[in-house]
Parts: sequence; structure tokens; C-alpha cells
Amino acid sequence: MSRIGKKPIDIPSGVEVTVGASEIQVKGPKGTLKTPVHPAVVYAVEGNQVVVNRTDDSREARSQHGLRRTLLANCIEGVEKGYEKTLEVIGVGYKVSVQGKKVVLTVGFSHPVEFELPAGIEAKNEGSKLIISGSDKQLVGEVAAKIRRVRPPEPYKGKGIKYIDEHIRRKAGKSGAK
Repeated sequence: MSRIGKKPIDIPSGVEVTVGASEIQVKGPKGTLKTPVHPAVVYAVEGNQVVVNRTDDSREARSQHGLRRTLLANCIEGVEKGYEKTLEVIGVGYKVSVQGKKVVLTVGFSHPVEFELPAGIEAKNEGSKLIISGSDKQLVGEVAAKIRRVRPPEPYKGKGIKYIDEHIRRKAGKSGAK
């Protein structure tokens, strides 16, 4: 049996979980999130906990059990605390700035790259760092990955946009003439 699926999810105060026929809606101080329901998984709200069980022991039900519990736990944590990813811009003349709902990246191209932020995502910059935050874990990660894709870090000098906790494997350059 799924070890993750067996764990009940605690519902913090200020968060409301509503189980519907096709989706589960989670409301909290940071917004509202929805996650789809799978027919092989049964959800039960018992007091201040949500218990996730499967209908049978089929391969599909077992595979969905832990997944659906984790998706619901991410929604609950997102509307309570939120998620954030930090990117770092490294390079001479490389800059990042936030203008309303746009992130403007100056990363060595002939023009600054403007990245439009989707609804529910906020960004702020502190020097060469860009902090992306929101309540939806998947969306925060996707936006951070798209911004990183504009100029991924290169292995020789390490210039580019990288995650703050990312380690770049460096390569030796050309060896000098002998």
C-alpha cells in the first residue's frame, strides 16, 4: 500500500476543503485552488483532516493513490503558505527588473526580453536575484523554468539564469599553446 497515500492531510485553520464530483476546491488566505478527482480514489473530510483511500487494489488505483494525496496536500499548503522559487542572474551587464506584471531580462541579447507573468504569480527582484511566488506549486515551477530557459547557465563561465540552489558543472576551457 502507498505509504504517502495512507497519511491523512491536516487542514490548517483558515483553509476550507470542498469535495465535489469532478474536483476538489481548496480555499485559503492566499487564494483558491482546484485539483481534479480520479474515480479510483475516494476522499473523506473528517474533522480537520482529509483521508484519501482507493476503491480497489488495481494497478491504476495504487498508482493514483499517492499522487492524488500529494496533489491535494500541495493545494492545501499553497493556499496557506504559498510557494516560491529564487532565480539568480549571473554575468557582466546581466540585469533583471520587475515592471508590474512583466519581468524584463537584460541577458546579453540585442534587446531586453520581456516575460509576461500569468495570473496568480508575483515576482520581485533583489539585485541580481528574482523571486517568483504564488499559491500553485506547478505554476510557480513552470514560470521559473520558462524564465531560466531564456538564458540557461553555460558551463565555461557560469553566465546565465540559474536556480539559487543549482550547482553548475564547470568545464575547463581551451588549454594554452605549448
